[in-house]
Amino acid sequence: MTNTAFATLLSERDWLLADGATGTNLFNMGLEAGDPPEFWNVDHPGRIKALYEGAAHAGSDIFLTNTFGGNASRLKLHDAQDRVFELNKVGAELGRDVADAMDRKVIVAGSVGPTGDIMKDMGGTLTHELAVEMFHAQAEGLKAGGADVLWVETISAAEEYKAASEAFAMADMPWCGTMSFDTAGRTMMGITSSAMTKMVGKLENAPLAFGANCGVGASDLLRTILGLSINAPFPLIAKGNAGIPKFHDGHIHYDGTPELMAEYATLARDCGAKIIGGCCGTTPEHLRSMREALETRPKGETPSLEAISAALGGFSSESDGTDGAGPVRAARRGRRRA
Repeated sequence: MTNTAFATLLSERDWLLADGATGTNLFNMGLEAGDPPEFWNVDHPGRIKALYEGAAHAGSDIFLTNTFGGNASRLKLHDAQDRVFELNKVGAELGRDVADAMDRKVIVAGSVGPTGDIMKDMGGTLTHELAVEMFHAQAEGLKAGGADVLWVETISAAEEYKAASEAFAMADMPWCGTMSFDTAGRTMMGITSSAMTKMVGKLENAPLAFGANCGVGASDLLRTILGLSINAPFPLIAKGNAGIPKFHDGHIHYDGTPELMAEYATLARDCGAKIIGGCCGTTPEHLRSMREALETRPKGETPSLEAISAALGGFSSESDGTDGAGPVRAARRGRRRA
C-alpha cells in the first residue's frame, strides 16, 4: 500500500481517538437539512477546516473527511455526479492542511459512505461492478488529496463492504471499514456482528481495522463490539452515537453528555476496541472528555452487559442477533453520519 502513516501509528499506540460527528457539527455551522455537505468543501472551505480543527484540537488522532456522501449515486441527487473526484480531492486536501499544521501525528481518513442504493442480489439495481466503480472513483479523489487511509462507514450490506474493499485495492490505499448495527444488533440488511467478523476475515484486501459506527445508542454499539471481539482478525473500531436522538424545537439533539461519552470511551477500550470515536451528536466537547478519560483511567476488565447498561443506559432490544433470535424491527433512523 502507498501510505503507511496510519499503520505505523496503529502499531505504536494502545488506543487511538477518532473524531466525532460530521453532520451535527456542520448543522451547528449553518448547513441546511437536505443540502449536500460535500459542496462546502469548495463553497465554504474555512468551515470545513474548522470542522477538522475541532476534532484535532480536541485530541483526535484521526479525523474523517467531509466526503461521506461523495459518491456518484449520492451526488447525482444534486446533479453533481461529475464532481466526485473534485469534491473528494478538496475534502482531503483541507484535511491534509489541518493535520500537517498539528504538532503531533494526526491521520486524515477519507470518509466513504454507502451508495444509498440496494444491491441487485437483494432486490435492488446496484451491481457489484458499479459499486466498485463508484467507490474507486471516490478513492482516487481522496488519494489525490492526500488522505492517509480510506474509511468506509455506516455500511449495512456485506456486498457493498466487499465492493469497497475491492475498489480500495484498485486505488492501492490502506483502509478501514465499519458497519452500522441498528436493528436488534443487526445491520439493516440483517448482518450480525459474528457474520461481519467472518466476512472481514475472508476478504482478499483486508482492512487495517474494522468495527461498528452509528446505530442506536452507545450501549447497543458496545454490545456489538463485544460480539466483534470474538475471533476478531484485526483491530476494532467503535464509533458510537452521543446518546439517543430527541426532537426539540424542530431540531434533532442527542442527549449524551461529555461525561457519558467519557464512560463510553473507556468501556469501549475495555470491550476490546483500539480505535474509539463518536458518531452522531458527538462534538469537540465530547471528544475532549473522551481523550481525558482514556489517558487517565486505567484499562479494566471486559465489562458485562449489565455493567454497560448500568453506565450508559439500557439496550434497545433483548437480542444482539448472534443467538439466532430474529430481530424485532425498530423504527428506521437516519442513515447519515450526523
